[in-house]
Amino acid sequence: MNSSARQLLWLILFSIAMGFLEAVVVIYLRELYYPNGFGFPLTVMDPKIGFIEILREGATVVMLLGVGILAGRTLNQRLAFFVAAFAIWDLFYYVFLKLLIGWPPSWFTWDVLFLIPVPWIGPVLSPCLVCITMLLFATALYIRDSENTAHRFSKKEWTWLLVGAFVVVLSWTKEFFQFTSTRQDLSMLDALSFYVPQTYNWWLFGLGEVLMLTGIAIYWKRTATH
Repeated sequence: MNSSARQLLWLILFSIAMGFLEAVVVIYLRELYYPNGFGFPLTVMDPKIGFIEILREGATVVMLLGVGILAGRTLNQRLAFFVAAFAIWDLFYYVFLKLLIGWPPSWFTWDVLFLIPVPWIGPVLSPCLVCITMLLFATALYIRDSENTAHRFSKKEWTWLLVGAFVVVLSWTKEFFQFTSTRQDLSMLDALSFYVPQTYNWWLFGLGEVLMLTGIAIYWKRTATH
């Protein structure tokens, strides 16, 4: 096995292990706060614990970013490894939750996806689809970098990607923002103890995915070796 293959193997193993740790932490929290099963509205969490949970999420991103920076030799490789590690971590987080506690019962089960800077809430299927898109993005970066390290995303391609990412995040936060606009007396964490998601805007999510995939496709075509 050459050095590049070993590098990729250890990146994948690290990301899977991170997914396992994330699942275990969530299982512990659910045992404490949801002994009868996880669901909405969320149980009121002690503000100190809620703040620590937000810090833990931030630390997780820093760790995944760190492994990408350490593993990559070029800017494109570092970005590719970070994005790939993030996607594998998130996918295996759900894999281990399913294996260990049988959750989620459905691809369309609602979940709290992230808390920074505001709660991201959506069906489990949606972040899994985004993770696949992230893996496509990372693969395109890695392959093109191996062909020519000068192959960088252009401003136009970044615009497609970032606008698409913003639209996807909007699909996860829009309904919660609408709910909190009517309950301005509540803090973010307190609002979660009253909020029950109703409908998910798959059209908005789909638009974001199309925009991101378009950016990746334009980059792949532009940097093709003829």
